[in-house]
Amino acid sequence: QVQLVESGGGLVQPGGSLRLSCTTSGRFFRINYMGWYRQAPGNQRDMVAGITSGGTTNYADSVKGRFTISRDNAKNTVYLQMNSLKPEDTAVYYCRAYEGINGYWGQGTQVTVSS
Repeated sequence: QVQLVESGGGLVQPGGSLRLSCTTSGRFFRINYMGWYRQAPGNQRDMVAGITSGGTTNYADSVKGRFTISRDNAKNTVYLQMNSLKPEDTAVYYCRAYEGINGYWGQGTQVTVSS
């Protein structure tokens, strides 16, 4: 079983930056894929960025060039550096991790971009 805990959300002005972190705990063998998803009110949960254990990354088109995902495999921690934030980035951001075919979600952290 894998537990995921996100941190780093908050209120930021447009054009500002935030860094989200997601730490893992529990009993597991190897975390393969880790990623970030987001869900705004009334919308579905969408992928924002993902990273494999080998470091291959992928991003939603809406965040390319502004967001950077990274991970520390020794700590099984994934980060999301968010720059040039826009009001449309406002959402609850969720961490996602896979051990084999088993996927796990964090509880989410709120990101609000507003002046």
